[in-house]
Amino acid sequence: MLYNFLTSYSETYSFLNFFNFLTVRTGLAVITSMVIVFLIGDKFIKYFSIKKITNPIRVDGPKDHLIKKIGTPTMGGLLILIGLFTGVFLWSDLNNPYNWLLFFITFSFGTLGAFDDYKKIKSKNSHGISSKIKFLIQIIISLLSLIILYNYVDSDLTNNLYFPFFKNLVINLGWFFIPFYLFVIVGSSNAVNLTDGLDGLATVPVILVAGCFAFISYVSGNIIFSEYLLIPYIEGVGEVSVFCGAIIGASIGFLWFNAPPAKIFMGDTGSLALGGSLGAIGVVTKHEIVLAITGGLFVLEAISVIVQVISFKLTGKRIFMMAPIHHHFEKKGWPESTVVIRFWIISLILAMIGLATLKLR
Repeated sequence: MLYNFLTSYSETYSFLNFFNFLTVRTGLAVITSMVIVFLIGDKFIKYFSIKKITNPIRVDGPKDHLIKKIGTPTMGGLLILIGLFTGVFLWSDLNNPYNWLLFFITFSFGTLGAFDDYKKIKSKNSHGISSKIKFLIQIIISLLSLIILYNYVDSDLTNNLYFPFFKNLVINLGWFFIPFYLFVIVGSSNAVNLTDGLDGLATVPVILVAGCFAFISYVSGNIIFSEYLLIPYIEGVGEVSVFCGAIIGASIGFLWFNAPPAKIFMGDTGSLALGGSLGAIGVVTKHEIVLAITGGLFVLEAISVIVQVISFKLTGKRIFMMAPIHHHFEKKGWPESTVVIRFWIISLILAMIGLATLKLR
């Protein structure tokens, strides 16, 4: 909005061309989103505390959670989304279809998460919307976003799957791209949701993955850099870096309040929205496999739940003391801060590996 307004006068005032630089607008999106969350965070938390919008704690979880975390406000994802959308609408090019695709997915998944959080708060338990209904709604949202992708994004590369570490290994998925797209979006959303179980645990990996894809989208949208790195050039996708910057800024601002001990939890409102947006960013930049690498911590958390469920149904035995896997280590006696920081380190290592794939081809 502000970007489109300022650049409309760039012919009259040449200094306004400064805002045409993606790096500048990405930086401004980071700062704007972060400052917005900082400014409204305390009042937001105070209001939610007064209104008893607090997080229902799993009774089968680690016992100290019932003592330390009970009464902590939830739905902090609203904070993230307010900061995120402010940064995006101020500094992104609103004529770019990628921004509207990402906005639709983020807003829709955030709304679904907010309704889920509302049901948990109202019923005073951790169940919320049934998993089947939630999964169905996620698929419907993803299908609607796919229609937006096919109708408004003009790219011959949409159905292609590119493999890192290889120069020319590309597979055109054809119609199989549809279930693949749904798998990436829905899977990413739920993986981040499962990771969001400890103070700050999901927030830092989200920042790292968004940082990686701010760079990836920038070079993918630049014909010179993309040719040098031997990655697909996608016209207009560089604008996604501004969206990634807004995710980073909003998440950093939220981390200020979410760092151990958390003053507020992001809830499904934030985790579903952020996960869905990262999945969509991976798809539009054609780096879905790199997303699985940089977001490997989210993948690990999701796999731990899947393995636990399958093992219990087939054998009646659990592989982990509790799933997702971060609770397993808590059950083993690791302090929460130890689990969080070690998982952050793992996420940082995976992010660096993901970025390295851009050069190792």
